[in-house]
Amino acid sequence: MPPPQEPQKIVLPGVKHVVAVASGKGGVGKSTVATNLALALQMHGRKVGLLDADIYGPSIPIMMGINEVFDPNTTAFPLERYGLKLMSMGFWVKPESAMIWRGPMVHKYLTVFLTQIPWGELDYLVIDLPPGTGDAQLTLTQTAPLSGAVIVTMPQEVSLIDARKGLEMFNQVRVPVLGIVENMSYFVGEDGKRYEIFRHGGGGRKLAEQAGVPFLGDIPIDPRVAESGDLGDPIVHKHPDSPVAKTYLELATAVSREIAAAGVPAPLPGLQL
Repeated sequence: MPPPQEPQKIVLPGVKHVVAVASGKGGVGKSTVATNLALALQMHGRKVGLLDADIYGPSIPIMMGINEVFDPNTTAFPLERYGLKLMSMGFWVKPESAMIWRGPMVHKYLTVFLTQIPWGELDYLVIDLPPGTGDAQLTLTQTAPLSGAVIVTMPQEVSLIDARKGLEMFNQVRVPVLGIVENMSYFVGEDGKRYEIFRHGGGGRKLAEQAGVPFLGDIPIDPRVAESGDLGDPIVHKHPDSPVAKTYLELATAVSREIAAAGVPAPLPGLQL
């Protein structure tokens, strides 16, 4: 039997690089990383979009301070906030509504977000993937013209195990893994000492070494991260001089460097709707 054909890649005219931010499990702060990474890239002078691909549990609207539902027939998308272009299912559906959809419907709307939203000229489109390795993740990794993926983990072993699954998924669909980020890695107390609350030993760095991918950095715990996200003003924008914000600016530089090092070619002609 001939090998199965790979799905045709979507073409996003004007978008130079598409970066997926993923995690093997929920609760590791993936959406927080995606949001602040996008803002950090924008603060480096790049044109950036942020696509919330978590159809079932969109969180980007809250983190970006957009708390109303819009009529898709009368509203011009993507929305803009803090210099970013934004799209999320949360702009169409009330937060308390449950999206009880099977895979084909998820596929349909993710394709709509990619192909029927006029993203315009962007240096980076950051996609916040839902956690895990299910239908939504496969839809995007197989059809979106991804330049690479950033894997978010935490120091605990259970998080690292699931991060390995994410790495394997991207390897199987031949998407370059730009590197691993260890979120909530440590806490600096008022005494100036570093406390590794969840685990000692740099699990994210070790996982990167084992997988042969770059370690992009560790992000410290700061209560202002959650506070800023809940207020709809992410820490990179609200507290740009904080240590965490500076870490995100370094992460943005590292991601840009790894995309260049990967030598990802321009997308081939594919599906354009």
